[in-house]
Amino acid sequence: MAQEFAERLKQIEQKWQKKWEEANLHKAEKDEDKEKKYILDMFPYPSGRMHMGHGRAFSLSDVYARFKSMQGYNVMHPMGWDAFGMPAENAAIDRDINPGEWTLDCISDMKEEFKRLGFSLDWDREVTTCEPEYYKWDQWIFQKMLEEGIAYRDEAEVNWCPSCETVLADEQVEDGLCWRCDSEVNENKEMEQWKLAITDYADELVADLEQLDGWPNKVREMQENWIGRSTGARINFPLKQGRELEVFTTRPDTIFGATFMALAPEHELAEEIAEENEEVADYIEVAKQKDDEEREEKSKAGVFTGRYAENPFNDEEIPIYVAEFVLEGAGTGAIMAVPAHDQRDFEFAQEHEIDVQTVVEPAEDHSFGEDGAWEGDGDHINSDFLNDLDKEEAIKTVIERLEEKEIGEEDVNYKLRDWLISRQRYWGTPIPVVYCDECGAVPVPEEDLPVELPEDVEFTGRGNPIETSDSFMETECPECGGKAERETDTMDTFINSSWYFLRYCSPDFEDAPFEEDAADYWMNVDQYVGGIEHATMHLIYARFFQKFLRDQGMVEDDEPFEKLLTQGMVNHPAYKCPEHGWMYPEEIEDENICSKCGREVEVETIKMSKSKNNVVRPSELVDEYGADTARLFILSASHPSKELDWSKDGVQASHDMLERIERLVTENEDLLTEQEASLEDAKLEDSIVSSRIQRAKENVTEYNDNYEFNLAAGEVDKLLTKLYWYKQRDADPAIFTEGVKTLIKLVAPFAPHLGDELWNKIDEGFLYNSDWPKVDEELLDEEAEKIDEYFDRVASDIREIQEMVDSEPAKIKVIRAADWKYEAFQEIEENLDLGDVGAITGKTINAGFKQHADTVNQKVQDAFENPGKFRNQLMEQRTEIEALEANESRWKEEFDAEVIIEAEERSDEGKADRAEPGKPAIVME
Repeated sequence: MAQEFAERLKQIEQKWQKKWEEANLHKAEKDEDKEKKYILDMFPYPSGRMHMGHGRAFSLSDVYARFKSMQGYNVMHPMGWDAFGMPAENAAIDRDINPGEWTLDCISDMKEEFKRLGFSLDWDREVTTCEPEYYKWDQWIFQKMLEEGIAYRDEAEVNWCPSCETVLADEQVEDGLCWRCDSEVNENKEMEQWKLAITDYADELVADLEQLDGWPNKVREMQENWIGRSTGARINFPLKQGRELEVFTTRPDTIFGATFMALAPEHELAEEIAEENEEVADYIEVAKQKDDEEREEKSKAGVFTGRYAENPFNDEEIPIYVAEFVLEGAGTGAIMAVPAHDQRDFEFAQEHEIDVQTVVEPAEDHSFGEDGAWEGDGDHINSDFLNDLDKEEAIKTVIERLEEKEIGEEDVNYKLRDWLISRQRYWGTPIPVVYCDECGAVPVPEEDLPVELPEDVEFTGRGNPIETSDSFMETECPECGGKAERETDTMDTFINSSWYFLRYCSPDFEDAPFEEDAADYWMNVDQYVGGIEHATMHLIYARFFQKFLRDQGMVEDDEPFEKLLTQGMVNHPAYKCPEHGWMYPEEIEDENICSKCGREVEVETIKMSKSKNNVVRPSELVDEYGADTARLFILSASHPSKELDWSKDGVQASHDMLERIERLVTENEDLLTEQEASLEDAKLEDSIVSSRIQRAKENVTEYNDNYEFNLAAGEVDKLLTKLYWYKQRDADPAIFTEGVKTLIKLVAPFAPHLGDELWNKIDEGFLYNSDWPKVDEELLDEEAEKIDEYFDRVASDIREIQEMVDSEPAKIKVIRAADWKYEAFQEIEENLDLGDVGAITGKTINAGFKQHADTVNQKVQDAFENPGKFRNQLMEQRTEIEALEANESRWKEEFDAEVIIEAEERSDEGKADRAEPGKPAIVME
């Protein structure tokens, strides 16, 4: 049966995908009369295969896009390809294939996989960043940045492989060796490189994070830390040799506690000292081989240079060290170290037997020997003119003195550095500059853009392939007409993704990167979806480009993305055999036994990874279960921001849910009617179901708006279960029909193919542009719902007891609480906000329940520990009596047993005193 449904579902999906494509259903058109919703996924790199991360991200955006379309918004949900990058160039080398050909083949394969999942993407707006029609505008924006002084050339260190004769990206350097040839990499070779002055926007990038209240706090914090804005002062320390050493510090008020200076191994002075000091030279060579993270961890490593600086206020000598925990890119690459009040400085000082001078009074019980540095506040001591001042006053005072003596000034520092965009690789956007002996670096005129990548190149794995193309290299200077050579560097691929969201607004526009009227209508992006791994690069670069283009008068918004959803990773069990390593799931037998050697394997649920052989691709799910099943599982298994643990049981549960929906409709078509639902002369079951229908509309709408799609799917399942229950109880056709229509519409964003198929058995048209179900407040019946919830709660308790005693009861006694408990529990609930067990207990007992003090005391403690559970269970006496009466026959039918309703005061059962308001005692015979 399940296999038959899977095949039927796949046929349904093919049918409706064809209909959607023929109708161009998801094409977005500018419409000033409708409020727009621009919903966007971070466009993928076309690796050739769609992975589960893609499946999850695009399913999340798609359910939201379909939901918003049904709510009447003008939705744009575009698609494109982040098509430049190293894998294509590597494929050219390894497979002797043109990178463009390989990339377009990959796009073609992935596009089919995306289409099979039924995403509501506007393929008419598709962009591919490796096409000249797109990267022409990368070059155009670069030229504008060049005009404004944002783009410039500067010396920069690169990872140089002497064997491959090429620059390597950081990720291509493994343990100091080239990933391709294993040669030792020169990580300190300097070359002239193109940079973008993103630091010109650093203040605004930090300040505007406050506008992004639709972003996760974690992402905003990551950006703030990445930009690293800190206020303090720059101070010039005289050196014995007659020059100065400039440092930046956030605590200039501690200058009298500076007992050593520390230089980054790359600092100009450190390298100068190394020329005459072999020990320093050897240390620097070793330190430079370590990455920043390793260097910062080893805070005690360093070497004394034999040189000294002077404190500019008291002329005391301060020894100078080279220390690897000081990074070249942080501040000036040199620090004044105050070990008494900085733990890292303290540990270094202890290791190298450097004095510790206290200048901020610590707490009385602080011990430097036991506690380390004192990093808290306090009045200044041993600090000359700063004595007795607090931190704020001392910082202000010392900066005034520094500026008076012209030895320093107040300053703001950033960890963020200007963006180096030069890449000595082929598969990227050519930088549109030529070099002329007479004119220097000259931008290519706008009318000559795009500068296209040459095809007459050789991919040898050595050097920059572009330099093998004479037809590309040799050109004329646009200014003097003389001989010139083209720039052979290409742009960092993050350039392509820093403005693509604007191109979607008018992808065929030929006069500029985008049509400004179109951008004014569609921008900014209302909902952006992608991985948190892009928090500190792509998302910062995109914000930078937006602000630059705003300053050019091309866009209005300060920020490109209104809301951001970062989806969690997708996990899957991974199996490791002690003999055969990582195994494929199909190689594992029952009881986690390796099929090759019979040994037990280790099992761990971790992120899907090809290296761990635990990857499941969306296409595999589609092949076996259909696209709607894959989508529903991905959306229902976890909150979007949390990790998703893939499980076959979970997939099957989603598949079963869709099959139950189909059966409910197809097996009850004769019950469906066009009559309006009415609650005149309604039975309790009618009121319950009618209210549940409205509640489902309300809850699913709220959950979808809050991206809680897992909860929304659960609510759909609840309605489905209730409709099956209702069908078995002489369902009113009009109410049942309303329920079925609502069910189909609510599930449609999750399972759009099945949604349209079932809808067209009742009505006609596409659900994508139909109306989202609206709540009829008059049909909400809280009393009926409470009675229904009460039934479920008591039935659950009965089943639990059945399992414990392992028997089917002939008689069930349901015993409601004593009258006094309703008043006492209500008193507890009203006093819970007092926040103190004793106060709540005392007030409740004094309200007339002294004779029940022990019971009250215990219940107050329970309620205080879990107030939500207490309040959810609580019922008024009248409501519970009505619920008992209404549900008596339902329990009889449910359990095929005699049901007796009793009051605690009149029951002779020993367990009767366990009854509480909303939670009756249950005795079974």
